[in-house]
Amino acid sequence: MRWAVSRRLATAAAGVLLLVAVAVGVRAASLAPGPAVSLPTPAPSGPVPAATTPTPVVVDVAGAVVTPGVVRLAAGSRVVDALAAAGGATAEAELGALNLARVLLDGEQIVVPLQGESPAAAAAAPDDGGLVDLNTADTAALDELPGIGPVLAERIAAHRQDRPFTSVDELADVAGIGPTLLERLRDLVRV
Repeated sequence: MRWAVSRRLATAAAGVLLLVAVAVGVRAASLAPGPAVSLPTPAPSGPVPAATTPTPVVVDVAGAVVTPGVVRLAAGSRVVDALAAAGGATAEAELGALNLARVLLDGEQIVVPLQGESPAAAAAAPDDGGLVDLNTADTAALDELPGIGPVLAERIAAHRQDRPFTSVDELADVAGIGPTLLERLRDLVRV
């Protein structure tokens, strides 16, 4: 008699087991994947920008080329593309003096020197007061500026490939150039 279970206890235990079974069944049914729900695409909060086409670059090709002059090329074009647009280099050209793979900047001049002629002599630049042009200077010239090392020189070059500088103040957009360094560079650079 000691181990005998009362009817009331047996009914309660059966009720608990029934509730557990129902809970397990409901949980299993809720975890089963249902049909896919398609959500609406949110509308932009501001004006929708028009699809922009990259603006072409216009460069002046001079020196030892077949037809020197101004050429218009697609954005992202390289020096080799500018030479091809100018009819190619002449037999007397010193192509080793140029970086033919360099991406062109809008408004720059590509001067192809003659053999034996130094690139600096071929590209006799106008007197700019010794200022470094942010849009055309190579990374070596940028590295010479006080407070600019090779890393910042590369960042400046990368910035102008994305968007050429329109003012010296845009140097502040380059990571690593703060107000103090910008003021130190302001009288040494130009656009």
